Amino acid sequence: APKKGVKPAAAAKKKPEKVREVAQGCTDSEEKKDPQPALEATSLFKMLLKYRPEDKAAKKERLLKRAQAETEGKPIEAKKPIVVKYGLNHVTYLIEQNKAQLVVIAHDVDPIELVVWLPALCRKMEIPYCIVKGKARLGTVVHQKTAAVLCLTTVKNEDKLEFSKILEAIKANFNDKYDEYRKKWGGGIMGSKSQAKTKAKERVLAKEVAQRMG
Repeated sequence: APKKGVKPAAAAKKKPEKVREVAQGCTDSEEKKDPQPALEATSLFKMLLKYRPEDKAAKKERLLKRAQAETEGKPIEAKKPIVVKYGLNHVTYLIEQNKAQLVVIAHDVDPIELVVWLPALCRKMEIPYCIVKGKARLGTVVHQKTAAVLCLTTVKNEDKLEFSKILEAIKANFNDKYDEYRKKWGGGIMGSKSQAKTKAKERVLAKEVAQRMG
């Protein structure tokens, strides 16, 4: 029993769950209540993996076949393959040029300020976007350790119906809930200074996009 006049040691404060939940995208209870996001993620990654860029071995094989075709005087297919695009600057350019049809952002980019403004740009350009777990998984799609953001500019005819279903689900869960995600994702993690910088960047981007669109 504690001695008189001596206060019992205070229990160590646990870190708030909120930030962890924001970073993960949703709580376990939310995932159990609504299995739809998990189904969407499965369909999304299945589609992305169909359009993986070629790895080094595949590129080497393609170049060998091309060289062989040139030697034999056969026609060479000049059509570019449809692949997932990656790299923050490259994807940003594709969004600004209105060439992106879908943008996939990792939830665990550090610092988050690198990508937290992307949803505003996608919304401005009316391009479907989503925030998924996580940069390592996105990296596997494009043969990298990690990737902050991926993008599809088109898909093959045989995938267009499935792709349109994915886009509709993503629009409903992200584009149409932009304000809600903005408060949870950026607001829950960043401090007031970072939020102010992000808002300023969003305003500059919106102005640049408006000027480009005439």
